[in-house]
Amino acid sequence: MNKEKDFYYTITQNAKAEFKVKGSNFIAYAYPLNSVEEFKTILKDVKKEHPKAVHHCFAYKLGIDGNNFRANDDGEPSGTAGKPILGQINSKDLTNILVIVVRYFGGTLLGVSGLINAYKTATTLVLQTTPIIQKPVEIIHEFQYDYTKINEVMTIVKQYNCTIIKHEQKLFCLLTISIPKARINEVFYKIKDIIER
Repeated sequence: MNKEKDFYYTITQNAKAEFKVKGSNFIAYAYPLNSVEEFKTILKDVKKEHPKAVHHCFAYKLGIDGNNFRANDDGEPSGTAGKPILGQINSKDLTNILVIVVRYFGGTLLGVSGLINAYKTATTLVLQTTPIIQKPVEIIHEFQYDYTKINEVMTIVKQYNCTIIKHEQKLFCLLTISIPKARINEVFYKIKDIIER
């Protein structure tokens, strides 16, 4: 039984690493990722940057349930590129991440085990060059309250490291925040207490 997580691991900055073997050059890129749309844009940009590369293999993982992922061999023998890339992402327990490995062919065939090793090594190298950080799982909630209570509410938001998604101030304030899952009950109780006073 998988216990619900309060935290997840990801990266917050792009990284690049290279691995050469038997004349072939493997250039690995790692990106923080928030959506499938964002993935499509990044892949298009990498293909534009490396139009002469033979393969643009990738794997990505989104969300904290572990079910939203994709791996692609982009013409390499089945299971020799996307899977090893995804395997390295999984071995570090990362999510909201994309790794693309661009291959320039060097003239010598590497064979199945050689390819698996090359894509795995390139991914390992790129993941070593970017800091892996722990982020809280957050739950989005909306509060509506009288504008006279704005300072008190904002104090709670800051105190518990909540992220403000949207804040509208009219006669009433409408605040949408994401609250670290581990602190949801405290934040909810304290804000509700202020609002109802």
